[in-house]
This record gives sequence, C-alpha cells and structure tokens, in this order.
Amino acid sequence: MTALLPNISVAGSTAALPLTTDCPFNLTAAARAGLGSDQSLAPLCTLCCCGFLNRTLAVVFMVSLAFAIVVGNVVTLTVFVQTRQSRTPQGYLKVSLAIADMMVGVLVVPFSVYTEISLMVTSAPPIWYQGTSSATSSSISGIVSPWQPCMLIGPVFAGCTFVSISTIFLMTLERSVAILRPLHKDALVTRRRTLLLILLSWAASFLLALAPLIFSRNFTLEYNECSRMCNYTPLLFGSQLPPDANILLLFPAFDFTLLGGTLAVNIVSFTSIRRYSRKRKLLSEGSLSDAGGAGGGGGGGCPHRPSFSDIKAAKTIGILTFAFTASFSPIAVFVLGNVVGYTWCNFSFFAFWILTGNSCCNVIIYSVRDHRFRKGVTLLFQRDQSPPHGEKT
Repeated sequence: MTALLPNISVAGSTAALPLTTDCPFNLTAAARAGLGSDQSLAPLCTLCCCGFLNRTLAVVFMVSLAFAIVVGNVVTLTVFVQTRQSRTPQGYLKVSLAIADMMVGVLVVPFSVYTEISLMVTSAPPIWYQGTSSATSSSISGIVSPWQPCMLIGPVFAGCTFVSISTIFLMTLERSVAILRPLHKDALVTRRRTLLLILLSWAASFLLALAPLIFSRNFTLEYNECSRMCNYTPLLFGSQLPPDANILLLFPAFDFTLLGGTLAVNIVSFTSIRRYSRKRKLLSEGSLSDAGGAGGGGGGGCPHRPSFSDIKAAKTIGILTFAFTASFSPIAVFVLGNVVGYTWCNFSFFAFWILTGNSCCNVIIYSVRDHRFRKGVTLLFQRDQSPPHGEKT
C-alpha cells in the first residue's frame, strides 16, 4: 500500500511540501538541493526517527520478521505441495497466498534491512533514499539516471498486498459456495477455474500496482525515511500536485471494495452456519418436529447440510479476513491523515510494518485452526527424522 509522502520532488527543482509531522526533519529536500555535489548528504530525519539505536532495533525487528515470514511460508508451501489432500481449489488459493507473503519476506523486507544497514555504516545515503534521488531532474533534463531498486521493490510490495486481498476474497467465495450450495460445490468450483482466477488476480494486482508508473509520468519511487519502505512519490509543479495525482486513489478503492465484498460474503456464510447450527441443536433436543426437519433440509436455507470440515474452513477464512483487515486498518488511517495534510512519521512506520507482519500470521492461523495442516507439519518433520537402523517403522 502506498501513500503521498511528506517530501515530494518538484519538476525543475526540489522542494518540501510543508506538512504537519510528529517527527520534524533535520534537513529538508529544498536545503539538500542547494548542497554541492562534493558535500555528503545527511539523513533527512532527526534522532527520534533515525538514531543509531532506533535503526539497530529496526534492523533486528526486520531480520526477525523476514525469517518468520520465509520459514513459515516455506513450511506452508511444503505441506500443501506434499499432501495430496491439499490439492484442492482451497489448497491452491492458500498456496497463492503463501507465495505472495513469501515474496514480501524474500524481497521487500531484506531490501529495507540492506538500506538501513547502509545508512548506519555510511555517511551518505544511497541514491534511492528519499530526497537524494536525481530521477526527477534527470528525467526532465533528458539525462538517464541510474536504475533505482525501489522501482522493483515498491510495486512488488503493493502487488503482493493486492494479491493477498484478492486471494482472501476468492477463498471466501469458495467457502460460501461450499456452505450455501454444498452439492454444487464440485461443479462450480473446479481446479481449472480456480487456477484461472488465481492467474487473473496476480495479473490484475500487479497491473494496479504499476498503474501510477504506467499511466502517468508524474510519479517516482523512493525509499521513505518514515515508513522505511519504497513508496510512490508524486512530483509537485510549483506547490501543486500533478493533475493526475488522483490515480493513487485506485489503491484504497480497490482495497476497500474487496474487503467490503469479503465482509459481506462472510456475513452471508456465517448467517447460514448459525441457522444450521441452531436447527441441528433443536433436532438433537427433539424440539423440532420430523416434518419440519424434512421440509427444511437441515441447512438453514441450504437444500443439503454442509459438512463439518466446510464449516470449520469457513470460520478459518473468516479469521484470516479479520486478521488482514486489522493489519490493513492502520494503513487506511494513515492514508486518510495524509490526505488532510498530516505525515505522522512514526505512525507510518508502525502502519506499514503491521501490514508486513501479517505475512507471517497465516501459518499461525492454519496451525491453530486446520487439523490437516497440523498433521501435515507433523508428518513433514517426522519424515526428516530417519528411524534408527534395524528399527521397524
């Protein structure tokens, strides 16, 4: 997820957009533009944002998070690949979600670790650091500037976020079919259709992530000192945003639309599950007549009863939706505050990295809720331990 940033490049010259922030900058981009090429450029933020202790703690946190994301999702992928029972449409969707999460742990987080360590050991910030990039002036003057890694890392993080949202939406739809139409589940939700929807979701997500670069020349990507990630930066003309700056609104519109649709589908599914559970309880107590049970179909609006595993899987996906919504909410608050003119430097760090931390939450939810996944993990580690020689297995 990306947002408007506090320091924004200006066409023809570099200036700082005066915004309210909880962590004032030590040196603005306008002042940095006036420095000679032989002078070293200090980081833009003060001790509260970029002190040595602060950076050390941030690096330790990032390394730990990257390790948890990679290990957790590698285990998830291994279990789903080696377990034949997991080769279902729901299993393919979980694999897609795990791949998107692992890309964050392999590319996005290590790049932030590398940049933070570079800022700690060198006095001059890297070229992709906020306010030091010459991409704006060079693109206008026709000089080819060095390629910035943020041009890859930024869209990857945004695209993986969109893939996660769209995959959770598809998982919710798949479970709603299993709950509402259990007899038609195999005919409606096939492996071929699921794989096609997964490919479409990946293509659409990364196309949306690249939309500001494809459909406009007034955006660049820089490593932001507050969020410690690569974010989109619109170019200012004088003191005005470019006329196509509204293209960034596609990001929250896409997120909120899919999250709202996921919430609506979950409400319908859980309502049906509640009706079915209440009717099953009445049948067990003998409070419901046999005629009413035969006519109702036993599913609270469903012609046939959904299986217990389908109900439990629907609840698991509901927890996944709740966890992702909770991790995405700080970003939504940050974007709204950014629109009205606040930067919230420290808050932006927590908002972006809470969303990043969600990439290692899915394996925890699977371990708690999915008995098949727990069994697959157990078999995976037991397979690695070879039995002693001569012992009967």
